[in-house]
Amino acid sequence: MADKKKNDKSGNAETPLIRAVIYARYSSSGQREESIEGQLRDCYDFARKNGINVIGEYIDKAISGKTDKRPDFQRMLRDSERGHFDAVIMWKMDRFARNRYDSAIYKYKLKKNGVRIFYAKETIPDGPEGIILESVMEGYAEYYSENLSQNVRRGMYDSALELKTLGRKIIGYKTGVDGKFEIDPGQAAVVRRIFEEYAAGECAKDIYTRLNEEGYRTSRNGLFNKNSLRRILENEKYIGVYEYEDIRVEGGIPAIVDRPLFEKVQKMIKKNHTSPAAKREQFLLTTKLFCGHCGAAMTGDGGTSRVGKVYYYYTCNNRKYKRTCKKERAAKDKIEQLVVDALVQLVHSDDFINEVADKVMEYQERERDRSALDALEARQKENEKAIANMLAAIEAGIVTPSTKTRLMELEAERANIDKGIARELISDPTLERDQIVFFLERFRKGDPNDEAYRLMLVDTFLNSVFLYDDGKMVIVLNYCGEHSKVTLSTVEKAVDGGAAECSSIAPPSAPTFIDKKDIMPTNGCTKPFVGINLAKNRIHDPQIFSTRKWT
Repeated sequence: MADKKKNDKSGNAETPLIRAVIYARYSSSGQREESIEGQLRDCYDFARKNGINVIGEYIDKAISGKTDKRPDFQRMLRDSERGHFDAVIMWKMDRFARNRYDSAIYKYKLKKNGVRIFYAKETIPDGPEGIILESVMEGYAEYYSENLSQNVRRGMYDSALELKTLGRKIIGYKTGVDGKFEIDPGQAAVVRRIFEEYAAGECAKDIYTRLNEEGYRTSRNGLFNKNSLRRILENEKYIGVYEYEDIRVEGGIPAIVDRPLFEKVQKMIKKNHTSPAAKREQFLLTTKLFCGHCGAAMTGDGGTSRVGKVYYYYTCNNRKYKRTCKKERAAKDKIEQLVVDALVQLVHSDDFINEVADKVMEYQERERDRSALDALEARQKENEKAIANMLAAIEAGIVTPSTKTRLMELEAERANIDKGIARELISDPTLERDQIVFFLERFRKGDPNDEAYRLMLVDTFLNSVFLYDDGKMVIVLNYCGEHSKVTLSTVEKAVDGGAAECSSIAPPSAPTFIDKKDIMPTNGCTKPFVGINLAKNRIHDPQIFSTRKWT
């Protein structure tokens, strides 16, 4: 899929879709291969409705989600590091992992690689409080990962001061007995040839095609291509420069090519690669924004003006594809900023932080599966009692070969039970309330203009946004209710008074309006709605729902 925008006959620009892959899995317990087909069908349908381009699939068959030793799962993680896709779509949250800690660790890795995660059949996976808890777990996974990385980097830095290779493989060099770079005569000849042929005006494609045909391979034993060729041509190591973080040592490595040849090649590369790559536009509210008139998803789109200026907006899918809805397009930057401003103000509320922390603690206690741990603790008590009885018998003078053997068996059993309890505690860690509050308060320190921070706010706290042409915007938050799915019908019932049929994420009673300007708080509302008033550029208290204009 090309990243560059193309103009259609109407002058609109085709905005690059999010590149996504699908991860599907079924376990060997009570499931069949047909369940994969159902997962894929729902995931493709989700992608189509939300303007997402599926470019691949990763499928693990007859493998439990309790283990991370899944071939396609690990391949997906490796490919995410290489930037092969922008998002992963799964049928439900439990397809990813059934272990909360593994789930947090691997989702953090995907997000660190710039990959978003979507669920086809769960608007709120495992309850909204679960999303908050998952975010807390990801925060601590990030802390663990960063702490480990610091220790590794410290050791790497010390080795770099000694000009060692740090285990890196570079064509043309090998690691000497002292751990430093040495020239590999055979590979060095290939490197000089690449520089000389490029400097002589040879086309890059012709150079790497000949190398591949002659049987030469890269340092990773792969075929040469334009990217690997350019990495070689721009690598200052070949003129003897050793670099690592802030360490730069001229002459720290034996040179393979001379500086005049290297500088000539750099000028030619700059001349041949002057056109920058098109920037992929990030639509923050993908899968979160819905049309208030027909309920369809609103997806990212783009266009160009007569003077060539590119602009972006969200369009109702029923207007875009079926022509059955007249919902006006909404300016991307304006809508996204309103939502982010609302969420930023929300996380600065102490009442909100405390309420969320309370709900997460309740959720954690409710969802925690203690059956295995309880069984182990019961065995531990029985074991301790049996050991105490044996010791009492020994003290009473009852010492036989079988007594000694039985005591050793009980001691070995106790060691195994202790290990089992430790494993259960690690696999399902319990967070304290202070830890949850501390994590949530970290959201206050982010920069609202930073894309990563904006994305974290939306993924953590935002369930959905319903947009109307008559000035209403309904923001539904991710912190109340259980296993709820918010739909247009839910929102309309909450606004118009049909509270009896509302989802548990909607308020139990509709707001009472004195007039179009004055808003009354709902009675017993569990705070799912935030109202927007663009005219006054402020966000209403989350206890109330507003119909004021955003346009």
